Amino acid sequence: MKMNFLSRISDTSKIMNRAAFADVDHKITKYKYGSDAFMRILESRYSCHSFDSVPVSDSKLSMILEAGRMAPSAKNMQPTRIFVVKSEEALAQLHKVHNCYGAPVVLIVACRNEEAWVRESDGVNAAKTDASIVLTHLMLTATDAGLANMWIWDFDPSKVREVLPETKDHGIYALLAIGYPAKGEGKPTELHSVRKSLEEMVKVL
Repeated sequence: MKMNFLSRISDTSKIMNRAAFADVDHKITKYKYGSDAFMRILESRYSCHSFDSVPVSDSKLSMILEAGRMAPSAKNMQPTRIFVVKSEEALAQLHKVHNCYGAPVVLIVACRNEEAWVRESDGVNAAKTDASIVLTHLMLTATDAGLANMWIWDFDPSKVREVLPETKDHGIYALLAIGYPAKGEGKPTELHSVRKSLEEMVKVL
């Protein structure tokens, strides 16, 4: 009997162990330590503003979700939840409140705020930070899998909860559109390569 989509996620670690960096050239070409592979992923990731309708395979999506599951969280409380929006019906509902650039898959990164660790010194809840770390894992793994993606922050969480009631008991922090870039479109904007220098960003104490 075929396993359903979510049950296959548990086997993803085996897939990753077999495939991880199997084709990577480990010769150091730019950075002094380790492989260039991870740095190339960081450099190549960009915000895609237009997606093709080609579906994302379950195997790639499983690997991306597994990467999110492995993300660290404060006190290892793991309050983050990921809602996978991929059916035509669910995408149509979500598109009522945000078009998500035509992506065939949208991950809703949410949290059970009451499950997150709270810092005693100032009462700050770690939910947003935990969710951001999960989101970063998802983005970079999607990039590594050859998929374009778009971190969406400009949306109304209350409207998302209205059209997708399964999310109603969660704090919704981000949407992540995933798919293949539309031909001739979805390219990095001019802002993509604009970065502050290390001197501007870093202060050594």
